[in-house]
Amino acid sequence: MSTTTRARHVFGRIRWYVREFTGESAYDRYVDHTRSCDPDADVMSRRAFERSRTDAREADPREGFRCC
Repeated sequence: MSTTTRARHVFGRIRWYVREFTGESAYDRYVDHTRSCDPDADVMSRRAFERSRTDAREADPREGFRCC
C-alpha cells in the first residue's frame, strides 16, 4: 500500500469517527432509513431533522435538567 493510499485510508477512518462522535452522520442514516422503508416518503430537511432531534433530547428526562 502506497503512502498516499494509506494516508487517505487513515483520513477516511478519522473522518468517519468524528462524524459518528459528533452525530453528523445521524441525518444520513435517517435519510437512508426513510428512503429504504418508503421511497415516496417526504424526507425532512437537515435543519428540521436537527430541530426535531434537539426537541426530543430536551424533552427526555433521562438527559438531565437543562436550565438554558
